[in-house]
Amino acid sequence: MDHILLQDNFQSFPIGSFPFDHAHSAMGEYHYYPVTGYTGQWYDPIVNADYRGPSWLITEMNGTKYIEQMRVRNPLTRNVSPLLVAGDVRWRDYRVQVLVRALSTQEEAGIVFRYQTSLMNYAFCLNNGKVQFWKICKKNRILMGEKEYPYNCDDYYLLEVDCRGNHFSGKVNGAEILTAQDGDYEYGKIALFSYMPAQFTNVCVTADEEAYNRLIQEKAEEEKRVAQKRLQYAQPKLHKVIDLKNYGAARQIRFGHLMGGNDWYFVMAQHQKRVHKDRYSNISCLTAVNMETGEILWQIGKPSDMRENQNVTADLPFQIYDINGDGYDEVIMARDFKLMILDGRTGEVMRWIHTPMNDIPGDQLLGIEFKKHGFDRLNVDAIRIVNVSGNERPSDILIKDRYARLWVYNSNLELLWKFQYKNTGHFPYGYDFNKDGKDEIFSCYNMIGSDGTLMWTLPIEVDHTDEIIVGPFDPDEDEMIAMVSGWEGFMIVDKQGNIRHRDLNGHGQRISAANYCPERKGLEICTTTYWEYQGIIYLHDCTGKELWHMEPGSNGNMIAPVNWQGDGTELILLNGNITYGGMVDGEGDVVVTFPDDRHSDLCAEVINMTGDARDEIVLWDASRMFIYTQDRPCEIKDKEYVPEKYPHYNGSNYRGEYSFAKWVSRE
Repeated sequence: MDHILLQDNFQSFPIGSFPFDHAHSAMGEYHYYPVTGYTGQWYDPIVNADYRGPSWLITEMNGTKYIEQMRVRNPLTRNVSPLLVAGDVRWRDYRVQVLVRALSTQEEAGIVFRYQTSLMNYAFCLNNGKVQFWKICKKNRILMGEKEYPYNCDDYYLLEVDCRGNHFSGKVNGAEILTAQDGDYEYGKIALFSYMPAQFTNVCVTADEEAYNRLIQEKAEEEKRVAQKRLQYAQPKLHKVIDLKNYGAARQIRFGHLMGGNDWYFVMAQHQKRVHKDRYSNISCLTAVNMETGEILWQIGKPSDMRENQNVTADLPFQIYDINGDGYDEVIMARDFKLMILDGRTGEVMRWIHTPMNDIPGDQLLGIEFKKHGFDRLNVDAIRIVNVSGNERPSDILIKDRYARLWVYNSNLELLWKFQYKNTGHFPYGYDFNKDGKDEIFSCYNMIGSDGTLMWTLPIEVDHTDEIIVGPFDPDEDEMIAMVSGWEGFMIVDKQGNIRHRDLNGHGQRISAANYCPERKGLEICTTTYWEYQGIIYLHDCTGKELWHMEPGSNGNMIAPVNWQGDGTELILLNGNITYGGMVDGEGDVVVTFPDDRHSDLCAEVINMTGDARDEIVLWDASRMFIYTQDRPCEIKDKEYVPEKYPHYNGSNYRGEYSFAKWVSRE
């Protein structure tokens, strides 16, 4: 007897569009930003900035409902295929059927099976007078077999795939047409796909008695195994809730010690958008808040309740740092075409200069919309604290435009140098690569000397780097640069500019490195994707070799390392959602989940703030902030794990995260 694993004729859906992000925005890069509306058993893993409107529509004809894919193949978007995914990634041997009508017969339309991620799966489809089996392996699309089969745009065809072990049988209207064999993907979900408009209905996935019993047993064993793991971990305990009143915002926040000492404060920025999308935002309100009491220390500008002033898909130019070494953090910010240093205790301006003039024509620069500058002066995109002067501590200020130019100033706001070549990427990295006491700047693909001269550049001319980390990932090697550069992939590069490892595994968006698998040599590197094939998480060993991959089915995965137990093993923070979020271990199991207490889950950050060296998790949206700590004390008594992490004074939505092991005695 066959058992039904999934069945859907879309009768539960209202007529209209399948839920989608109406803005087709970058919010999901670093926010948990789900679509709103009824999605049933399905999710859409594809996002594209060039899209307009929905990809999928629920339609009806003569009492039968269909879900219709309505996009047209666009070679400018890397031939991305719209997908609609359902099922359990643990499925192995099963039969999937779907009724398909290809409204355009010149391109692929059909079933995806053994779907592990949107970039790792098999497909069975109709295509230009043929039936075909395809294998999708990251950037490679491999035709596994095809056979002539006449079909038209007017009729519906029952497509069926029976996958057993490494053997696949493809049928149309009950007749076997094509078979294929491959053993790379042994399990996975199902999906509907087409490159051109097509209609689908009557989806049914079944498993025979043996496969079904095996699935039930495997699920039970996995759930028991993960449940036992979770017992070993502290669970989140609510430490504090802060009412953000009318000054709240999304991930535009910086943490520091504005009043000196160890007390934590945060500064949150609202903005107003200008010119084009989020590219030229101006800080409209800046609010400094005591994290212990929730009281406002000071505020600049007027707060707003409008979402458009709260949500932004770029950095805003501000940092918290003791730039003058007086023991109190200052706030370094750009606003109204001025670069300013504010007294962190009062918000008063201590020093300021005008931002640079836009003296290079816009049509000669990267990333200038409409090839014209919107303003005579620079609208600063981001700020970073660096040390190109060779001082005892960092005290230089790097500013940048969106993609083309850098300027570096000292703490007196005197210009040291400026730089322009290729792309800046989002958030350049300052590091003393040659050990001369001064920072070099790695910006996108360029290594820039401490004097502002180009030292070397990677042989890549397109896209840009989203996140960078530097460190001793492999104990057998010198320090390396690990980076994700959009469609140019995940790379590990040595200090001389040699690419040691590269994996074109989707649009690389975020990266982190930590001791996620203590039994392995060195540090593991975690990456995730966003644009087009979103939400794929990869874990790599210290050399870059892939250890595992998964697609949880949501965006906003921070993949930040968390010192949760204090035992030297880091967890990976996904997001704050109770279903799709939590923290995973080095095997990809969710071992810590957040309580169902109606907390905010738009934004997430890792910060150590309650006394011991373990990390807390800060979750917030524009209304409220929730801070979680552990529900039990650290079990290690004789020493304390205090890893080196990315400094808070260089906050950014485009910074990679790292955690380098360090132990200290408690005596």
